[in-house]
Amino acid sequence: MRIAQVSPLHEAVPPKLYGGTERVVSFLTEELVAMGHDVTLFASGDSVTRAKLVPGWPHALRLDSDIRDRHAPHAALLEMVAQQADQFDILHCHLDYLPFSLLSRERTPFVTTLHGRLDLPELGPVFDLFANAPVISISQAQRVPLPQAHWVRTVQHGLPEKLLTPRAVAPSYLAFLGRICPEKRPDRAIRIAREAGLPLRIAAKIDTADTVYFASEIRPMLDGGGVELVGEINDAQKSDFLSGAIALLMPIDWPEPFGLVMIEAMACGVPVIAFNRGSVPEIVEDGITGLIVENETDAVAAVQHARRMDRGRIRRRFEERFTARRMAEDYLSVYKKLALDRRAKLRLVG
Repeated sequence: MRIAQVSPLHEAVPPKLYGGTERVVSFLTEELVAMGHDVTLFASGDSVTRAKLVPGWPHALRLDSDIRDRHAPHAALLEMVAQQADQFDILHCHLDYLPFSLLSRERTPFVTTLHGRLDLPELGPVFDLFANAPVISISQAQRVPLPQAHWVRTVQHGLPEKLLTPRAVAPSYLAFLGRICPEKRPDRAIRIAREAGLPLRIAAKIDTADTVYFASEIRPMLDGGGVELVGEINDAQKSDFLSGAIALLMPIDWPEPFGLVMIEAMACGVPVIAFNRGSVPEIVEDGITGLIVENETDAVAAVQHARRMDRGRIRRRFEERFTARRMAEDYLSVYKKLALDRRAKLRLVG
């Protein structure tokens, strides 16, 4: 198939460090190319891909301190996609609702994967207006706030099978991976680790918007000892970081749409101790790939159970459920159906 992947411009594809959406776009794009499809990636110019790259901006917007209006490059990006739409069988967007108005008017079918939280009141009217815009969820839980959306499928994320692998090390600490922000609750992770009597290693990004939270809530907690702030890490560093962990702590306090860190831990054979929020029950198989808990007390108790879990089995479940190949195959089935439906519709209207 001739497939266009349309990525946000905030980060490169793949991102140099943190960036969930752009990483998934990269994994999907490269897997589709490996499967023999003709893929064009609309993304920032510093992206690295085996697909044809069409730069929507010279480099990731995160790295451009002169950019004050980040909507402008995305508006230009979408117009570029629309002007080339007839060259593709399917347009796959990762820009939330931004493509709906423009691409709904094109003959080429499009679909949008929604990567973020949808429990915001201002989103409802948008999806009321664009009731026919096809969208893909990354978990069933993500759909709950917007039942009126035109959901065509849930496609869970996947990783390249060999991207992260277990290392032969003795697990000796608890891990927190991702981003330091109120909804991810690193404060809970620190309390859980201290109550369990274990060191905690935090490999996380601190966004500009979260610097006050870090300074006021998290930094004072570091003075108690036993917590190492590693900073952001890349994919090449994650296998070692995660494999050395007894468990990955995910004490979230929001309806997480997916949580890529959960399957990253599973790829390394590491159990996940996660609070029962959002997509967690769809990703973590309780007692098999991790433990689902309701509070900090339960999480502390779960640490001892995590020590006894079969790390080889966790890795096997990752291979069965969360590879990039499985993700690409799921998306291809959506592409083919939408392309067939659009051709049938065009025949009917002459």
